[in-house]
Amino acid sequence: MAKEKQEKKTDKAEKGAPEAKGKKETVAEEKGVTPRLFERYRKDVVPSLMKRFAYSSRMQVPKLEKVAINIGVGQATQDPKLLDAAVKELEMVTGQKVAVTKSKKAISNFKLREGLPIGCRVTLRRARMYEFLDRFINVALPRVRDFRGVSDKSFDGHGNYTIGIKEQIIFPEINVDKVTRITGMDITVVTTANTDIEAYELLRELGMPFVKRQEVVQIPKNN
Repeated sequence: MAKEKQEKKTDKAEKGAPEAKGKKETVAEEKGVTPRLFERYRKDVVPSLMKRFAYSSRMQVPKLEKVAINIGVGQATQDPKLLDAAVKELEMVTGQKVAVTKSKKAISNFKLREGLPIGCRVTLRRARMYEFLDRFINVALPRVRDFRGVSDKSFDGHGNYTIGIKEQIIFPEINVDKVTRITGMDITVVTTANTDIEAYELLRELGMPFVKRQEVVQIPKNN
């Protein structure tokens, strides 16, 4: 009897083995492909920054930590539908659930009470962060009218960069025909860099189109 039980157990284990392999394969497929921007960071950006700043280890190289996006809708106190539209648009752009922000203080001049929803925000990390930045740099920014590059003076002194967008319709995920109101947004890129110079070089290597400033060339005087 004991031998028969052991044989049945081995048969079940052999039958279950291919099923387990199939499950592992589906999990690997569900994780998807590595983001293109992250591959560029590992292969090109890390070696370049190590030469530029003479790092002794790859762990010293600054990297992206998170991307925070915020939309303020002050008129939502009078028309709540404006906030609903902003939430839907931000969810379409980021592909992630959005958190609604509420007022912390009551301001009578602005007809604002405490606890009223006045905006929305979302924080992206890991793969979604790299995918969003890739689309933002290569697809959305070139669609800005009269685009000449983003400012290089928007660093906060701790290696973080913030850029303001005036129109949300630069993102291809948003249908212009269904937009009821043009709203802007603030995008903050948080990095592990200790200085603004390191953060600037990191974002520039990733493809951020900073403004190219013309350097004044001094012509030597002829004696």
